[in-house]
Amino acid sequence: MSDASQNRGGGDGRRFDMPGDDIVQPFQIEDLGIRGRLVRLGPLVDEVLKRHDYPEPVSRLLGEALALTVMLGSALKFEGRFILQTQSKGPISMLVADYESHGDGTGKVRGYAHMDSDAVNEAIAAGNASSAELMGEGHMALTIDQGGDMDRYQGIVALDPEGLTHSAHEYFESSEQVATRIRIAAGPLYSRDAEGRSEKHWRAGAIMIQHVAREGGLTGYREGDDDSPYTEEEESWNRASILLDTVEDHELLDPALEPQRLLFRLFHEDGVRAFQTSGVEFGCRCSRERMSSVLRSFGAEEIDSMVLDDVITTKCEFCSSVYVFTADELKEGLEE
Repeated sequence: MSDASQNRGGGDGRRFDMPGDDIVQPFQIEDLGIRGRLVRLGPLVDEVLKRHDYPEPVSRLLGEALALTVMLGSALKFEGRFILQTQSKGPISMLVADYESHGDGTGKVRGYAHMDSDAVNEAIAAGNASSAELMGEGHMALTIDQGGDMDRYQGIVALDPEGLTHSAHEYFESSEQVATRIRIAAGPLYSRDAEGRSEKHWRAGAIMIQHVAREGGLTGYREGDDDSPYTEEEESWNRASILLDTVEDHELLDPALEPQRLLFRLFHEDGVRAFQTSGVEFGCRCSRERMSSVLRSFGAEEIDSMVLDDVITTKCEFCSSVYVFTADELKEGLEE
């Protein structure tokens, strides 16, 4: 455990792959009774989004979904999966971010967006590219899969027109009953290579604070007609929430601003403590064997109908890896 004012060194504002990238930073604000996590994604989110090459507003939304998923999934204390999925009526009909927990705070994440490309491009050209306009009405499902014979847990909330952050707030208020405040950002940063050519690097970040009242109940949420004096815990929660709301997008994305320095900037007056960071990396579970198994499950007749130019080509939605098969190799051993 270390004081958040400690500088870990290695800062170089011209670099986009920093020691503080692709990590989860747990922390605690001791004087306020608050716990939290800060996520900083660099090369990981850059690889995911460049593999898909979506239009910028779509990449931004998926980047936010990846950061939120890492922040929530990294809290799992067992080997399992945390899945964020939106379904909606807009040009982006689905966002999926899938975090695989190793049970020790580390994990792997992947994600993709399902969209109507023509409708997305038309919306962008018309200047209608906000999250509400691209996603439309729908819902967000957060699923915890413990694997094996264990039951899945799923919470579902309506998509908020203000974006994924507000939807996540609603989830914690209605499903988890834990006072929670979140900030998320994703976006491209630009640099120049040795020959002066512009390069785009995607980044994403998120920060969350949570507080459970010592005597039970939910701190930070009140009925509209409750005018009783704030308790000490409520005052502490309000202070922490106000401080968190001062975080700007560039602070969550800046590769030169180390996570501990940001925490110190926000909460140094209240005794913030930063704990050991854990790492996260891009990882997809697809393979040629898995794709073959899926295709073979359709049967010989369906396999023949999939042939185009003498081969069957399939692409993983999560990582865009392409697999090419012949009908004969897929039908080998199958009954006609």
